Order: sequence, then structure tokens, then C-alpha cells
Amino acid sequence: MSGDGTWTQAPENTLESLRHAIQQFDGIEFDIRITADNQLVIHHDRDVSLPPSRLEGKPTWAEEWTLDELKEAGFLGFEEMLDDPIISEHWATRGKMGCIEIKRPHPTASSGGGYRGKKHHIAHVARAMQMAEVILDERDIPLKNTVFYAFHKHMPASAAQAAGRRPWAALIPYIPPFGNRTTQRIQALPQYISMPFKRLVRRHQKEGSSMLPCAIEYFQSPTSWLPIGRKVSLEGKGLQRLTASRHGMPTYVWPTRPGIEHALLRAGLTALTDYADPALTWLPSNQARWHQPATQPLDEEQWRALEKCEQENHISVVKEFKHSTPTWSEADSSRRRELIEGWRKRWKWTESTEHLLETYSDATPPWPAPRMIGHRGSGKTSRPVLGQTHSI
Repeated sequence: MSGDGTWTQAPENTLESLRHAIQQFDGIEFDIRITADNQLVIHHDRDVSLPPSRLEGKPTWAEEWTLDELKEAGFLGFEEMLDDPIISEHWATRGKMGCIEIKRPHPTASSGGGYRGKKHHIAHVARAMQMAEVILDERDIPLKNTVFYAFHKHMPASAAQAAGRRPWAALIPYIPPFGNRTTQRIQALPQYISMPFKRLVRRHQKEGSSMLPCAIEYFQSPTSWLPIGRKVSLEGKGLQRLTASRHGMPTYVWPTRPGIEHALLRAGLTALTDYADPALTWLPSNQARWHQPATQPLDEEQWRALEKCEQENHISVVKEFKHSTPTWSEADSSRRRELIEGWRKRWKWTESTEHLLETYSDATPPWPAPRMIGHRGSGKTSRPVLGQTHSI
């Protein structure tokens, strides 16, 4: 917060950004890369996201810097983040989710493996998974509170090679770790056109993915009309097809805009959001915003109350629900049963109520429950991520 009480967004993937998001939402999403000294750093871009004046005479690619060099520039180490007491408490004991996107280096980087180095690419992603898993295990992060994913054609092979215990998924359509935004989207377009939602679900199920990462383009016009096949949507028959296609498979949608956030959650989908301003309490779709649908879940009656309240009184309604609604970890068995049975009926989950109650008896909500996840912490920010005067 600034001195006048207004919220100022911190740069993406920084400790301040991740701290804010993990407290406000059901979890956080962030990106990891392997540094030159075989450590993990939290950094999205292939090149080091600093002003040109701070890059003179230094390597271009993030993987060619050591962790200490990147931390000195202001970036965050993976272990450093996990050792933060706020991050650790929410992730390890409050049932919050950590979505970890593994980034491959540019093919021409020293660790990039070239453009055709399939075996190298598989091994690189597997090594990142293994390194992260060791660190997570050392800090007692529950298995069900984490998922690995990557824009990586051979994610099943990498997962098999890593032999880890945590959930994983591939990001489809595949976007290569080279080229600019325009050329990447051109390369991804044929995959998207040939991959209607139902086929996307089947592809992930066949590969062994634990969840379904899904682009927002499937749910908004005009892009929703591009895939060859029956379209899905967040209402009407399109929603019925969406629900029937998923069979309860957890579906994470990015990047979610406030205008469709409520509809996504009510469709049983998880929203990755770039909008973490606490002052955003009333959505453009004319509903009150609820930040933690999984870790502080509302029952059907409460959701209907949120949908019916007016803008003038919505803050008081939200405050009352925050005060009176137990978190998943606080909820007794009858409350949990009521929630699970409602979710199973609404979204056609296939697992039994008894199995879900037994599996999720601790602080972590059921795996397929819709969540709000802070994208890169409190949201994507402009480039360069860290300016000349910023420090953490």
C-alpha cells in the first residue's frame, strides 16, 4: 500500500507481488528458470528483464546469469521465496495453491540445447522439476498444493524422467521459447484451430495431465469460433458441453479478465488473474467479487446472495461473508459434505463424496474446486520488470 492507503502493484514475480497475491487469493502462479550455477530463480522472460543500461557487457539470457547475480539485480530466488514466512504459511498450512511454470531457455543459450535438441529439452525440464520438488519437500509443501506445467511438447517424457510425485500438465497450444509475440502466436494458431475444447480435454487425459491449463480464447468471441468443432461457452448449451466434456477435470483459465471472472468460477473453472487490486470489489459483470472460492468456499445460497446484491451494499455483504464463512480448513464435516455434494452435482464430478471427503480432510480444498490464482503474483507488469531504481 502507498502512504495514502491506495494499492500500488509490485513488479511481477517479486516477493512483494507474490506475498500480496497468496494472501488475497487461493494461490499464486509464477515462473522458474535454472541459472548458470544450477539454482532456481523466479523469472518469466528469456532475456533478463532490466533496462539496457544495466545489461551492457552482460549475457542476454537469464540462464547465463548466476543466482547471486540475478538476486543482486533484484530478482527472487525460488528458495528465498519459500523461506518467506508469509508464503510458507499460506502455501504449507492454509491450503493455498502454487502453480509453477517451468521455462525453457532460448535454444541458443548455453543451456538451450539448440533448436532440435529434443533429448536435451526433455532433460532440462525434468531437472527443473526434480530441483523444485526437493526444495518443496524440504519445506513440507503438501503434494496436492502444487502443479508443474510448461510450454513443452514433451512434458509427459520430462515428467516420467523426473519421477516426481507432484501433479503436472503440458501447456497447449505449444508456444516455442523463441521468436516474438507475433511469431509465437502464428505458430500456435494451427494447433488452436485444430484443438476444440473436447479434444483438448482428451489430449490432456491421454498424456496423463493432472489438470487442464486452458487459454481464455476458448470462452470469448471471436476466438471461441476458431477451433474446428463444437464450441463451448460460459452459459447455455455451450456451458453444458463444457461441463460434460471436462468430467470434473480441474481447468485453469488464463488470463482471466474481471468481466468474465464470476462466470468462470460459476462454471467450475479456476481463474488466473492479473487483477489483484483490493479496491476491485465490484466486477464489470455487476457481481460482487469473491477472492477465495476454494480456500474460503461459499455455499450455493451465499453465491446467490452475492449475485443478487446491489453495488451500493455489496461491500457489507462481502464483509459479512468473510467474517461468518469458515475456511476449508475450519469447516466441519457437515459443511464440507454440503459443499462437495453441491460441487459434484453442479459440475458433474466423477469422484464420490466419500472419497473426496477422505482425500481432502486437511487444509487443502478438493483438487477440482474452482480457485482464484494470482498470475505471476499480483499480475503481469510492464517491461522491463525491474527499473533502474527498483529494489526489493
